[in-house]
Amino acid sequence: MDRRQAAALLNYAAALDGRLGRVVADQQRAAHAIDRWATALPDVPATTADGAWDATRVVRAFYEQRGGDRSAQFYAIEPHNLLAAWATHRAELMHRHTDPTPDADPDNPAAWRAELLATRTAVATGQTTPSTHRELTAGDPHPDIAARLAAIGSPIPPAVRQQLAAYRPTRAQREATVAAGRPDPLSVPCEWCGAQPEQPCRSRRISPNGAATSNAHRSPHPSRQEAAARRVAA
Repeated sequence: MDRRQAAALLNYAAALDGRLGRVVADQQRAAHAIDRWATALPDVPATTADGAWDATRVVRAFYEQRGGDRSAQFYAIEPHNLLAAWATHRAELMHRHTDPTPDADPDNPAAWRAELLATRTAVATGQTTPSTHRELTAGDPHPDIAARLAAIGSPIPPAVRQQLAAYRPTRAQREATVAAGRPDPLSVPCEWCGAQPEQPCRSRRISPNGAATSNAHRSPHPSRQEAAARRVAA
């Protein structure tokens, strides 16, 4: 926010608050206030291109006393109120932002990092909108995609899964077990060793101090196999 924007924002606030109205009516006090606001808010934009942020809306919300906040009764809006509101908005922007692949040569780490930082700074200062790749993949799949996945049983086509079998034998064995109608012990947690679903069982040994410890991977414990069998039978 530059001096011109700070002056416009102060004039807007003065229309809502007589205390600021008296400030802007005095040329010397107005100039001092404009300098102070512009110095405090250089990284806070007056507005953003997408319209999601407008400093005048923050000023208005302050004086609307939302949520039972009576701060406006005791003091006029200050730059720190704008800073706090922008910090919240900026955090939401950065949460939505996914770093796009830089155009810089990846073999030049300094240029690569500089471009990433420049993009993040532009988002954090409202100069550009977030790159929301993450939003495109969030949520449930399209019904057509869900139907397709249900038909093939996996996002990996059978032919590709067969080619991958040599590189992931444990997974291939589990898939063959399920295809044969037998229970998959790794699909349920193990009550004995505490292994979570998809994790292998571990041997339980007693340490010298009497505590149970988990060490090497081992085949599924019998209780886990029984639990998997009950799940299939249910």
